[in-house]
Amino acid sequence: MGIGHYLKVIARGKEGARALPRDQAADLFGQILDGNVSDLELGAFCIAMRVKGETPEEMCGFLDATRTRLRLLASDAARRTVVLPSYNGARRLPMLTPLLALSLARRGLAVVIHGTRTEDSRVAVEQLAPLLEIPTLQDATRPLRQGEVAFVPTEVISPALKRLLDVRRTLGLRNSAHSLVKLLNPCAGDAVVVSSYTHPEYALSMAAVFELTGSTALLIRGTEGEAVADARRLPAMDGFLQGQRLTLEAGVKGSLADVPEWPAEPGAQATAAYTREVLAGERPLPAAVAAQVEHILHLARA
Repeated sequence: MGIGHYLKVIARGKEGARALPRDQAADLFGQILDGNVSDLELGAFCIAMRVKGETPEEMCGFLDATRTRLRLLASDAARRTVVLPSYNGARRLPMLTPLLALSLARRGLAVVIHGTRTEDSRVAVEQLAPLLEIPTLQDATRPLRQGEVAFVPTEVISPALKRLLDVRRTLGLRNSAHSLVKLLNPCAGDAVVVSSYTHPEYALSMAAVFELTGSTALLIRGTEGEAVADARRLPAMDGFLQGQRLTLEAGVKGSLADVPEWPAEPGAQATAAYTREVLAGERPLPAAVAAQVEHILHLARA
């Protein structure tokens, strides 16, 4: 079949390219996930979308195609599962995504972290999970219990999506899949997707996707790309309840007066030790993360 006719639309440069409607975007991305494109076409798609940027309608189409091909995670139909995407990792700061997940589980929520390493130089959740006794699931059929955290590698829910993410190692550039995974609900049931952006313009487009898809989600400016509040400041937090937008946290400009005493270097062992100390009550939960926990609880129980 091929995607050449779509490339003629999206690959005309930043000024000449046009956006695809949702159904065509779904067809295009579905062919990519199904492996029905050549390496040349795949590279052209990745670079074209990198230059043009995805519209919310296109991203919705990409999500539609992905959702129909996922090995959906079993979940409790009576309660929303919290979904934490983890694809950036930690470079200069401690990786606090597991701390957020474990703090939510202590409040009775089922939490799934999905992700894969996209940069070998960063500390990833998959390194921290065994140190914090977070199980790694290799089977999507076992439902998570309330109060449980699990890490699910991307290839468990979608080998095709993992392959597309790995194209970055060849091209040296992020592609649409890196944005898509931050918006994805991999659960069979309802979920709170905790998502983050790195640049302000993405806040607008990601919010539009949550509205168009009727998602329940929390959107913040992340910490080094991770969907956890920066412990040094209180970021704004927007909620979405079945697509309806809610302002949950206005945020505070500048650094907080009470900055956490965390590890001087973000290695896996040091971060795991810090996380255990916080959970044991030997160190306080950073105020920004504590606020994020409360807002996620509100969305999960609404």
